[in-house]
Amino acid sequence: MPTMSSTTPDLVPDYEALVEHFDEFAAAEVAPRVQRMESCPHDVEPDLALLMAEQGWFGATISREYGGMHAGHLIKTLMIQSMARVSGAAGAILQASQLPVSVLVHFGSNEQKALVLPRVASGQTLLSIAVTEEEAGSHVLGMETTARRDGSDWVIDGRKVHIGNSHLAHVHCVIARTASADTAGSRALTAFLVEDDRKGLTVEPHKPALGLHGFSFGRLSFDGVRVPEANVIGEVGDGKDIAYSSSILYGRPNLAALSLGIHEAIMECTTRFLERRRRYSGTLADLPVLRDRVGGMKARLMACRELAHRAALLLDQGQGCDDVLINSKYLNHKWAVESAQDAMELHGAHALRTDYPLQRLWRDIQHTYAPAGTGEVQRQRLAETELGAPPIQWSERLADKTSLFRPTT
Repeated sequence: MPTMSSTTPDLVPDYEALVEHFDEFAAAEVAPRVQRMESCPHDVEPDLALLMAEQGWFGATISREYGGMHAGHLIKTLMIQSMARVSGAAGAILQASQLPVSVLVHFGSNEQKALVLPRVASGQTLLSIAVTEEEAGSHVLGMETTARRDGSDWVIDGRKVHIGNSHLAHVHCVIARTASADTAGSRALTAFLVEDDRKGLTVEPHKPALGLHGFSFGRLSFDGVRVPEANVIGEVGDGKDIAYSSSILYGRPNLAALSLGIHEAIMECTTRFLERRRRYSGTLADLPVLRDRVGGMKARLMACRELAHRAALLLDQGQGCDDVLINSKYLNHKWAVESAQDAMELHGAHALRTDYPLQRLWRDIQHTYAPAGTGEVQRQRLAETELGAPPIQWSERLADKTSLFRPTT
């Protein structure tokens, strides 16, 4: 197993046992399902979500008050990383399950937390978050899904796309427009809890994508879906803050962890191939020109690991770290893609075989670019931290809730 960051042992004394447990689960439960998921891209894999839920992992950042692990962001990162090293789809299932948890942890009412979080922590309930729309993309304020008051209820109409665990979730956290387009954008959106059995809610059929076969990230349609006032998360008008904060504080570190796990698998696959492939009087691993490429891959991987672990550690400590989260997500994807391309070239035609794992890893890593902001968005956000008025620091604004989950030493 790849060596973890040197800061990790100081934070969690038994981190090695935890990582060993994650790796054992991945070997026993995830690895045997990979080939089936790859050969059935039109199917959603339900068993892994259930098995991870039984482990209590969906409650990694839920406090003990609600039956959660109270483990924190670093442990969550190591968890996702271990799953993704064996299967990008498994890592994606786990990371997507964490995103809507942040919505309730940071903005949910006491009643909502008491009702939903214990069920998530015990594995009885799986959540999703529905923000993105076909035309608006990552432009949150451009969404067209609406929610209007009707007596004591809200009625939701519209369509959401790219929803992680869409076909498995029991409750969806939905962001909808509750004010007209000419209203101040910061207060035009509101978040709602929408149970999967609400009349008018349709989960559209699963369609396979380029990679992450077995992972469900589909579409939801809302046709006059009625929810009570009690299902409003936070205050009316908090939707923008909810969407942004969950993306920054959970989405970016989660995707960094997913990219990191896939990156590690790419490295392992490549070094194993080079060390076993006979050439001339030795192996491909003996050739200096190829060692140079592997050295570049190793440098990127080491930097990615440090970035991902440090970002999670800062969150656990309640420190302002939005820029670190941005950079971790951005560079973990960018450098993993570069290593994937190097690996493809180092393997030659062998990389193109559909029964060889590298082509799966190459396809899977493409999926970590757009969620929580494309590379262009990340660079613009980083520029904002240096030029002009700095943006809201969500890691500082919600530090009292993120730092709550720092593991006990």
